[in-house]
Amino acid sequence: MQFVALDHVQLCMPPGQEEQARAFYCGVLGMTELPKPADGAAGFGGCWFVAGSVHLHLGPEEPFRPALRAHPAIAVDDLDALRARLEAADLEVKDGKPIPGRRRFFSTDCFGNRMEWVELGAG
Repeated sequence: MQFVALDHVQLCMPPGQEEQARAFYCGVLGMTELPKPADGAAGFGGCWFVAGSVHLHLGPEEPFRPALRAHPAIAVDDLDALRARLEAADLEVKDGKPIPGRRRFFSTDCFGNRMEWVELGAG
């Protein structure tokens, strides 16, 4: 048996905040919202987003606590452009310790979930 791909990552969000999720993931990041399957997932709330091969699912959790340490690391082809988008949305960006072969930084989503952004083959 071999692992072949990561299908998606689920992050938590406060219940009832789907519009805020859409504003961040579609508006700031430029992702596309996917319709949730009607056979179960649609009844739980939250949103699903995609950009290229990256799939993120946001699901409500009560009580909500943002992930402050655990995080997805998402590779992008233009780290500087993403940094500019996040800073324009008044989100804090923090550089990570250097890792050979990649540039990276950390930010949060609109709910405070930690996210790492990397540009492979750089740095």
